Amino acid sequence: MNMIIGKRQIILASLVVGLGIAVYLNWQYSNANMDLAATEAIEEGTNYGEAQYVDNQGVGEAGIIGDDQAQVAVTTDEETFFVEAKLSRQKARDKAVETLATMLSDASLDAQQKTDLAVRATELAKSIEVEGKIENMIKAKGFAEVMVYYDAERADVIVKTDGLEAAQVSQIKDIILKESEIAPEKISIVEIN
Repeated sequence: MNMIIGKRQIILASLVVGLGIAVYLNWQYSNANMDLAATEAIEEGTNYGEAQYVDNQGVGEAGIIGDDQAQVAVTTDEETFFVEAKLSRQKARDKAVETLATMLSDASLDAQQKTDLAVRATELAKSIEVEGKIENMIKAKGFAEVMVYYDAERADVIVKTDGLEAAQVSQIKDIILKESEIAPEKISIVEIN
């Protein structure tokens, strides 16, 4: 008898050995866990998993509820603003990209129109990249929340701060001027406390 061992037989044998090891380990560890002692950690009369309605009624300025003095995490209007603004900006970008893609796939457009659309798509991609760079660089300067709206003609910056100093304003303007070709008078900085 001539016995030839091929790749399939080696793979099959290694799978069978691996399965055997897995079954053995499972059997060993399942037997070891059977000897655990029961504890009295469960409280009588408590119904775990029951839903509870929670609202922020009675929450004061510091986020503390009256009698219990329990800390409650409350999102402020500023935090909500930045989340909603970023979501709104992303939806607008997605819609613009989808519109440009649909228009580019239209077979009835001539070469010049497709070139114009490609230029607009490139400008949109560049403005997204510049916005991201500016936001990251401003955050690196120590600002907690930043939102930048940028196009080729102007830049609007919204910053969460307790009060902008002249040095901080000039830092923000310097960052924008380095990353874009916008005139200084076309830059607006809005602060949210």
